[in-house]
Amino acid sequence: MSDPKLRLEKIIESIEDINYILQEFDVKITEAIDNKIIKPAIRMHLVKIAEQFSKLKDENAFKVLEQFSDTDLRGINAVRNYIAHDYDSVDDHIIEDVIRFDLPNIKKDAVSILLQLKDQ
Repeated sequence: MSDPKLRLEKIIESIEDINYILQEFDVKITEAIDNKIIKPAIRMHLVKIAEQFSKLKDENAFKVLEQFSDTDLRGINAVRNYIAHDYDSVDDHIIEDVIRFDLPNIKKDAVSILLQLKDQ
């Protein structure tokens, strides 16, 4: 899969899946990241989002990546590494901030870029 549109769709889908989990279980973010069932699901979606960005980089989709905030890209990659390499020590406040502040920006940017790509 080397189509940036598909990568962006997967990013959006994972963000929407996190939002769905929060709505379906009718929990606040702080409750979700403490829940033994919901917490791993959310973390896996965060890893999936970071992996799609990594694949965009590997596929030299730099025109797509440069349209995202450097802070958001570094942040989602750091969270992915944190989850993958130190799972039991992940600070839930960081996860909460990513869900609350970073994911909406990433989704907004991904939707905007995807619309541009579909118009081409």
